Amino acid sequence: MEQIGLYKIAYKGLKVGSYDFDFKVDNSLFEAFETEEIKGGDCDVRIALKRSEAMLELDVAIEGEVICECDRCLEDCPIAIEFNDTLLVKFSDETDYYDGEVMWISPAEDMVDLTQYIYESIVLSLPYSRVHEEGECNSEMLASFQQITEEELAELEAKAEEGDVVSLDDQSLSILEALKRQAEAEEEA
Repeated sequence: MEQIGLYKIAYKGLKVGSYDFDFKVDNSLFEAFETEEIKGGDCDVRIALKRSEAMLELDVAIEGEVICECDRCLEDCPIAIEFNDTLLVKFSDETDYYDGEVMWISPAEDMVDLTQYIYESIVLSLPYSRVHEEGECNSEMLASFQQITEEELAELEAKAEEGDVVSLDDQSLSILEALKRQAEAEEEA
């Protein structure tokens, strides 16, 4: 993973006090993690570090945009990212513990690597539903999801003519009418 060196902070030479760090996240971070969920992105990471003798306190802010697959039309969809949290970095000989809020590193280390933390923070800030703004989805793709075979259309029409529309609600009926008009328009063309 080539990204490991890009998101490190060398804290050993820092005196007790406050420091600011800025990082740029681009497509290479997501490529390094080989994720299918995020196809790329452009985010700014700002870190306000407070150094004390016992630990580091990092106020992390991430803003930007990532590209995901739209849940509705399956096309690339820009998703705004905004993340703010505090990470505590404590020193211990047992460094196998990380709970998302506290990271333990060896006192022998001279840098704190934030690569995994930044990646996870971006992923966790994604909305559950990732869709384009209203009207921005690929209309051709949406139309292909709504296509119905001639046999299915004939079956629905027969049920409607027989009065067996108990299983069809108003929305289904309007979709059926729209599909019928679309099929008629395609026949005329």
